Amino acid sequence: MCLTGVDYFSTLGYQPGIAFLAAGLLSPIATLIVVLVTIFGLVPLYSRVAKESPHGQGSIAMLERLVPGWRGKTMILVLLGFAATDFIITITLSAADATAHVVQNPLIPLWMNNRVGVTLFLLAILGAVFLKGFREAIGLSVGIVALYLMANVFVIGRSFMEISAHPEVLLNWKSGLFVSFGSIPQMIGISLILFPKLALGMSGFETGVAVMPLVKGSPGDTPEKPTGRIKNTRKLLLVAAIIMAVSLLCTSLITTVLIPAPLFADGGAANGRALAYLAHKYFGEGWGTVYDFSTILILWFAGASAMAGLLNLVPRYLPRYGMAPDWARAQRPLVVFLISISVAVTIMFKADVDAQAGAYATGVLVLFTSAALAVMLATWKESAFKRVLFPLIFLVFAYTSIANMIERPEGLHIASFFIGAILIVSLISRALRSLELRIHSVKLDNAAQSYLNEVLRHSGQICLLAHRPGGTNYALKEQETRELHKLTEDEAIFIFLEVELSDPSDFSDECLELTAEEEEGFKVFKCKSPAIPNAIAAILLHIRDKTHTIPHAYFGWTEGHPLAYVFKYIFLGEGETAPVTREILRELETDPDKRPRIIVG
Repeated sequence: MCLTGVDYFSTLGYQPGIAFLAAGLLSPIATLIVVLVTIFGLVPLYSRVAKESPHGQGSIAMLERLVPGWRGKTMILVLLGFAATDFIITITLSAADATAHVVQNPLIPLWMNNRVGVTLFLLAILGAVFLKGFREAIGLSVGIVALYLMANVFVIGRSFMEISAHPEVLLNWKSGLFVSFGSIPQMIGISLILFPKLALGMSGFETGVAVMPLVKGSPGDTPEKPTGRIKNTRKLLLVAAIIMAVSLLCTSLITTVLIPAPLFADGGAANGRALAYLAHKYFGEGWGTVYDFSTILILWFAGASAMAGLLNLVPRYLPRYGMAPDWARAQRPLVVFLISISVAVTIMFKADVDAQAGAYATGVLVLFTSAALAVMLATWKESAFKRVLFPLIFLVFAYTSIANMIERPEGLHIASFFIGAILIVSLISRALRSLELRIHSVKLDNAAQSYLNEVLRHSGQICLLAHRPGGTNYALKEQETRELHKLTEDEAIFIFLEVELSDPSDFSDECLELTAEEEEGFKVFKCKSPAIPNAIAAILLHIRDKTHTIPHAYFGWTEGHPLAYVFKYIFLGEGETAPVTREILRELETDPDKRPRIIVG
C-alpha cells in the first residue's frame, strides 16, 4: 500500500492548492465530489480490474483480451502512450514539486535555489534506488509514507484546533459561499463542472493494480486462481482510498478557511505547498522544516510507484509485440532509459509544476476511462446492477477526460508525442526484429515423432514439402516437386508441412505444437503460428538437433512484388516464405554445413 501510496498520498503536497485555484471557496465541496467518485467509482472499478488481471497486467490487459488482432494492439499502444504520459509526468511533476518545497524553505541556502538542478538531482537518486534493487524501493516507501501521514495528522489536528479557537473563519467561509453562489444546488452544480480540474487527487489506482505481483496471497493460491492476492489487493485499494478521502476532505477545508486567497497565487507563500505553509505558520520554522522534509521525501519518491508501473507495463507488452528490443525486459537498462526521458521532460518544462499538471491529469483520466470501458464490457452480461453502475462510471470518466483535454489541451499534445513515439519506434522495432526465431520451443506429438522415425529408417533423410493449409491434391503437389527437382521416391520421402496463420499481430510463440495426420495417404505435419517463415525455421532446427541430420525443406516461388511481400510478412506474418525462412536460418546458424537446406523451384 505504501508503494502505491507514495503516488496517491503525495498528491496532498499540491492538491489543496490546485483545488483552491480551480474552485476557490468551493474547494471543499468540489473535493467531496472527488472523494465520492473515488469511493463509489474507482474502488469498485479497480476491484474488478484486480480480479481480471491478478498478475499486474491492469486494465490494458483486459482490453487486449476483448479486442484481438491489430486493432487491439494499436489500441494498447495508444493506451501505453497515455500510461507513459501518466507515469513519466508523475515522476517529473512530483520531483519538481519536491524541489518547490526545497527552494521555498527559509533554512535552505541560496545556492540550492536552482529548480531544474535540484529536480535533476532528485531524479538521479530515484534512478539509483531502482538500480540498487526493487525490494529496497519497497522498504523505503514504508518509512516515507509513515512519516508523511504522521506529519499530516499533526498539521490537520493543529489546524482544527485553530478553527475551534476562531470559529468565525468557518462562518466567513459559509457566508462567502452563499454570497458568491447563492444556493446549495448551484454550489453542487458548479463543483461538478469543476470536477475535472481536481482529478489529480485520484491518481494511484492504476499503479495499485500494477504492483499486484508483490501482494501476498493465501496458501491455496495458484497462478490461475490467486484468490487470496485478489482479496488482499482489494483491501489495499479500499484502505488507501479511505485514508486519502479523509485526508483530502480535511486538508481542503483547513487550507480554504485558514489561508488567505492571495497566498495561493503564483509566487504566493502557499502556492504548491498549502499544507507546508500551515506547518510553518503554526509550528514554527523548525517543525515546519521537518514537515517540508517529509513532503519532499514522498513527492520525490512518488516517482517510485510510477517507475514500478512502467517497469511492469513495458516488459509485459512491447517486447512481446516485437515492438521493443529484448533488453527492454531487463530492469536496469529500462530504469536508465526511463530516467533519461524524465530528465529530458524536466528540462523541457523547466521543472514547473503547473506546466505539467494538464499532462498528468490527461494521462490519469484516460487510463481511468479505459479501465471503465474494459470493466463495462467484461461485466455487461452479469447483472442489471452492473449494466447500470459501470456504464455510469464510464460516462463520468469519459466526460472528465474530454473536459480536461478541452480545458488543458497541452496534456493531449504531450500524450500525442508519447503515442507517436511509441508507434514509430514500435513499427521500426517490429521490422528490425522480424527475422528473429520468435519461437522458444517445438513440441512434437507422438504421431509426428513416429513419422520422423519411420522416414529416417527408410531413407535417412528428412524432406519437408511446404503446403498451404486447406489446399488439396497432395499427390499432384508431390508429383510436380519430384519432376522439378528430379527426385525419385527412393531419394526423398516427403512429409507435407502446413503452417496455419494464427493472430499475425502477435510476435512470438512460447511453444510451437507440431501435430501429424494422414491426408489422402500422405503424411502431413500441422501447426499454428503468427509468422509462417519463423515457424518453419524453428521446426527445421528442432528436427536437425533431435535427429542429428540436416533436413531439407522444399518451397515454390510466390508470384508478386517483393516489397509488397516484405510489408505483408512484417504485419501479416506471411509473404515470400522461402527466402525469409532461409534468412532466419542464416542469422541463427553461421556454419553453412550445419544449416537446414532451403530448396525452391
